[in-house]
Amino acid sequence: MEAFFNEWLWKEEYWLPPGISWQDTEMKEEEGRFPRPRDLLFSLPLAVAFIALRYVFERCFADPLRKLFGVEERVRIRVVPIPKLETFYTQNTRLPSQSDVLSLGKQSGLSQRKIQTWFRHRRNQDRPSRTKKFWEATWRFVFYLASFTGGLASLINTSWFWDPSECWRDYPKQPVADAHYWYYMLEMSFYLSLLLCVSVDVKRKDFKEQVIHHIATIFLIGFSYCANFVRMGTLVMLLHDSSDIILESGKMFHYAGWSWLCDPMLIVFALVFMLTRLVVFPCRVIHTTLVLSLDFFQPFFGYYFFNALLLVLQALHVFWAYLILRMIWKFAFMGKVERDERSDEESEADDDEEEEQEEESSWDQRKGTMNSKLASLADNCVLNNLTNQRSISRLPKAR
Repeated sequence: MEAFFNEWLWKEEYWLPPGISWQDTEMKEEEGRFPRPRDLLFSLPLAVAFIALRYVFERCFADPLRKLFGVEERVRIRVVPIPKLETFYTQNTRLPSQSDVLSLGKQSGLSQRKIQTWFRHRRNQDRPSRTKKFWEATWRFVFYLASFTGGLASLINTSWFWDPSECWRDYPKQPVADAHYWYYMLEMSFYLSLLLCVSVDVKRKDFKEQVIHHIATIFLIGFSYCANFVRMGTLVMLLHDSSDIILESGKMFHYAGWSWLCDPMLIVFALVFMLTRLVVFPCRVIHTTLVLSLDFFQPFFGYYFFNALLLVLQALHVFWAYLILRMIWKFAFMGKVERDERSDEESEADDDEEEEQEEESSWDQRKGTMNSKLASLADNCVLNNLTNQRSISRLPKAR
């Protein structure tokens, strides 16, 4: 297996500039640490430790904070157990089609409306609680805040923090400081823990995109570490953590019902996102890796691959920026944001609950209209009967 990796995966032309071999990257202990792929194995037990720490954090810190913020649960209707409907719900789909409703109606003897109402309440019953959402947002907020603070403290005195072209000086023989090594390990372990917990976390509409995002992030961190793009990688992680802090804190305020604070947080998040992802990232990061790096080495496979990944990431930034600007547009001209345009859309059950309220209100309106029509019809019938009786009683006199 080791011979296979050395022959096919760890070829020098894949990972190193032309004219440089693996022997040239070897360092003595006093010179510092050179990143090795086996270092990434430490992130696996660290990810498990993150999961255990999160469990303790949510119950010992996030829950008291939830009570302090006044996050309350909504009252939900518990459905009456119906075996046939429950079997269809768990084994087939949570959103039955019209033909499925007709078929279930024949099997259970229930009306279509009762079946649709049962499925709607059943979905809302499985909807994640506000407590769970608040716990998750608090955990991520604390991590991003600690990661950004620690990353900034470890980078602010480095030469490449102020001059990104220094990321490539003496490349690839660049020692990795212990602080930057732990910065990498903690970031990778955190996203590994998110990937392992994705099935039990709050399931949103962009569930598949979340899984792809976590895998891509882990892949990017791992690749940049193995290729010793650590200096540039630390800058990329720092830029992304800066806006994620504001995003997660905004979620916390949203779940607490602090609407007066959510709107300013939206503006601040949009400004930070635009500045870091659409200005600093392309002008300082991509320009440095794509153009300035050629002053220090000749292009090789790792150069093309790493820049391709960064360009894909920038394309995603442009897409998210479009959605955020659309949110700002709604906020400016409608006075509020009706729906989160970014990836934090809640599960389908949230929409079901709103649809249910709308349907119930429209049903009440229709029922009120129907009752008024029936009442007027009944009055007309009574008036007609009285008129007929009076005409009949007057016939003998007329005769």
